[in-house]
Amino acid sequence: MKWTRPFPVLTAALLAPTAVVALAPQAQAQTLADALAQAYANNPTLLAARAQLRAVDENVPQALAGWRPTVSVTSSFGYTDGRARSLATGVDPTDPRRQVGVSVHNDRTPISNAITLTQPIFRGGRTVATTRRAENQVLAQRARLLATEQQVMQDTVTAYVGVIRDQELLRLNINNEQVLTEQLRATNERFRVGEITRTDVAQAESRLAGARSQRAQAEGNLQISRATFQRLVGLPPGNLLAPQPLRVPLQTGRDVAQAAAANNPNVVAALFDEAGARDNVNIQTAALLPTLNLTTQASRNDNTLTQHQRITAAQVTANLTVPLYQGGAEFSAVRQARQSAQQARQTVDEQRRTVVQQATQAWEQLQSSKAQVDSVRAQIRAAEIALDGVQREAIVGSRTTLDVLNAEQELLNARTSLVQSLSTVVQQSYALAATIGRLTATDLGLAVEPYDMRAYYNEVRNRWAGYGDYSGVAERR
Repeated sequence: MKWTRPFPVLTAALLAPTAVVALAPQAQAQTLADALAQAYANNPTLLAARAQLRAVDENVPQALAGWRPTVSVTSSFGYTDGRARSLATGVDPTDPRRQVGVSVHNDRTPISNAITLTQPIFRGGRTVATTRRAENQVLAQRARLLATEQQVMQDTVTAYVGVIRDQELLRLNINNEQVLTEQLRATNERFRVGEITRTDVAQAESRLAGARSQRAQAEGNLQISRATFQRLVGLPPGNLLAPQPLRVPLQTGRDVAQAAAANNPNVVAALFDEAGARDNVNIQTAALLPTLNLTTQASRNDNTLTQHQRITAAQVTANLTVPLYQGGAEFSAVRQARQSAQQARQTVDEQRRTVVQQATQAWEQLQSSKAQVDSVRAQIRAAEIALDGVQREAIVGSRTTLDVLNAEQELLNARTSLVQSLSTVVQQSYALAATIGRLTATDLGLAVEPYDMRAYYNEVRNRWAGYGDYSGVAERR
């Protein structure tokens, strides 16, 4: 029983790595580009992140509302049954000087209507600061959406490669089980003719039982990988083609670290969060400054005092409010906002250090994985020669059955290591691209309709009214 070579397509792919923007799909098979495009269009995590960005976009029109007037109408309608009793003289004709109680019944339906328009003139700078913070929040959320998109792409790559890896490992374990089955048959034949002992047969049986256990475990791992793939992509894996590793346009680990510190979406989001935290200081300071509003009101009151009475009025007033002391809570809010801004500033440094560490780790793991592939290939070549020699020596009696089994196991372990190393090279190449912010659908050149992060923002930014769902504009080009 001969061994077959593991992961043939992926092995050849390592000899010709492609650029970060080249993922050419092949016909009649499901490529990595197909899986990534499907995940980009249907992954629930990514769709939820897009909806979250649209929700954050609404912070801007809410902030801009501080420039706009407010109009309110107040109306009231009621029924009043009023009675007034008083003493009067001259009412009694028999005695003009006598005081007599007089009752007056005032039955009316009071109606009141008023319309008030209030135009903010100056709010202590709150509107300007709130608008700036809202815009920084939008930019930070766009960066987080890119980070989520990259994470979904990276998880999809891991799941895609994981299915291919586990398929290949299952094939190796099935092949190993077949080899050991044939080995056990040959051992029993030699035992029956007295060439070997019962111990040799037991050793062969033990290895075969272990191989069956490993094959069952490999089958389970493959099913788990397939389920993970379907969760991320939305479809079960089909005939997957082994992908090529990416080649990032950088030559050294130092270049990778610098690119990650400048372009990683998590760093960009932290920078805009810091800007928004500084804007919040101005928002809290506005509570200590005067406010000026212009109010216009028109009203009409019917039957307020008596039936068939109408009072109309119109007025324009300028209202200036100067806060003097409000208990000190506003001062505390300003101090709190300043400390939050310092926290955000430190978060930027933390994110930079984190992504530099991640980029360096991804770079070094990619280089070590490539070197490991070369070493394991050399190990496989040597193990194949050793197994052939041990088998020949066992025929003439200079080697035992255990020696043959050990040589076969060593070759299996080497080929398993090669499959795992090859999959690690592909995964780490994509992980490296993610650390420098180059694992988006645009960078990968996927055949998808890009999600326009600005479309919804532009649609609602200056909208004064309307509560419809405008999310569809982000999907149209």
